[in-house]
Amino acid sequence: MSPIDKPSNPENEGGADQRNAGATEALGSRCSWDLTRRDFTKTAGVLTGGMVLGIPILSARALGDSKSVAANLMPVQLNINGQAHSLSLDPRVTLLDTLREHLALTGTKKGCDHGQCGACTVLVNGRRINSCLALAVAHQGDEITTIEGLAKGDELHPMQTAFLEHDGFQCGYCTPGQICSAVGLISEAKKGSVSSATPDLRKDEIELTADEIRERMSGNICRCGAYPGIVQAVQMVYRQS
Repeated sequence: MSPIDKPSNPENEGGADQRNAGATEALGSRCSWDLTRRDFTKTAGVLTGGMVLGIPILSARALGDSKSVAANLMPVQLNINGQAHSLSLDPRVTLLDTLREHLALTGTKKGCDHGQCGACTVLVNGRRINSCLALAVAHQGDEITTIEGLAKGDELHPMQTAFLEHDGFQCGYCTPGQICSAVGLISEAKKGSVSSATPDLRKDEIELTADEIRERMSGNICRCGAYPGIVQAVQMVYRQS
């Protein structure tokens, strides 16, 4: 007799029914909701449509979190490009996000967001910093200069003009950070700040050779490879200043 033709055991069938009933009861105790297939399909459709259309779907917990975020805001006074700005910011917001998201100063770019590419370079009290690593609240009272603040009206900053003359850019994404960094570089060199490429530390005047400029600009990455033009632009401005 084949297994197919083998008669079933009523006792085994009863045991299987009891096991199935026990499993169903166990699952029911774990799942506190009563969701039919139709309800599931409707809910999935709403969520999928919301994501496709870009409609934000907020839960009660998300709404509660937004209230807690508002409670954490603090007043911040920033001096940017010669203008005073009064803002209410989360103390964890970076200077980069403050410039771009709160003040619409989008010339400063977000590249790696880890302080490695230099695209977010701005000047704080004349010194160059990576704004993605700086908290906005830490720079209250400082003079912050972005790429938008270098030009005087329609008159470009000499470094901006030099970048144009020497093709110191291609796609232009890193250019604002490159220019701000170059402006800070010249200021540092004129003050006698040395680098690891400075051949003679006893000299008061720093000679900005190509190697010196490359070393001092090494924190600013240009993925287009416009480095020769950048070096020439910095040298031109340094000689003219």
